[in-house]
Amino acid sequence: MSDKNTNQKVAIVTGSAVGLGNAIATRLAKDGFSVVLHDINEENLNKAKAEFDKAGYRYIGVVGDASKRDDQFNLVKQAVEAFGRVDVFVNNAGVESVEPFLEIEEKEIDRVLDINVKGVIFGTQAAAEQMQKQHEQDNNSVGKIINACSIAGHESYEMLSLYSASKHAVRSFTHSTAKELAKHNIRVNAYCPGVADTPMWERIDQAFVEHKGYKPKQAWNEFTQNILVGRPQEPNDVANLVAFLASDDANYITGQTMVTDGGMVFR
Repeated sequence: MSDKNTNQKVAIVTGSAVGLGNAIATRLAKDGFSVVLHDINEENLNKAKAEFDKAGYRYIGVVGDASKRDDQFNLVKQAVEAFGRVDVFVNNAGVESVEPFLEIEEKEIDRVLDINVKGVIFGTQAAAEQMQKQHEQDNNSVGKIINACSIAGHESYEMLSLYSASKHAVRSFTHSTAKELAKHNIRVNAYCPGVADTPMWERIDQAFVEHKGYKPKQAWNEFTQNILVGRPQEPNDVANLVAFLASDDANYITGQTMVTDGGMVFR
């Protein structure tokens, strides 16, 4: 369901067929955005599209690989062709890596950095190019680029060395691009989730079982037992923060990497 409506803001969310990305895309649609759903997995994307159809949201779905520059620029092109503009670009797509650092192979380094770092760089380039054009046409236009960081971008965790390194890179990239893009009225921020009950954390828990001899759910319990608010994170907790950063209420915020973890990491 798509049609150009210059009065309705447009948001792209990469990796939005499932998990946190889907929660973010759904929240932005509820808030009135036209949404571009995106995923590398066409089957999952079709399921997400069916849910958006059922809810009557304005959206399009685009299959693409966030780690490929051409795919990211095509994603923005598809959004502009469908809705005329891009106001918010959420670099959500990401992957985890959980293993002792001595066992990390080059192909794993490439996989994680391609998606978690290159994907954010390419997505930001594609979004910024379009948002600059919009700012040239309308000085009051405010673009929002919102990156997926993590508490692992603030702390560095055992068994998560490669993942932590990739998220530290996202945090630094967020700071640098916020400085470069401010003159174009583009805000760049990041959200840093904690421990959420998602398929990603099921894989993390399993890796601790395989590599450290943990019992099933032992890693999950260790990471969640001291969360101050008394419960693990839910996808909507993250979506709430992203919705705020995407809103006009956050127009004075840029260059920030905000933690949303229920009280685990303090910055």
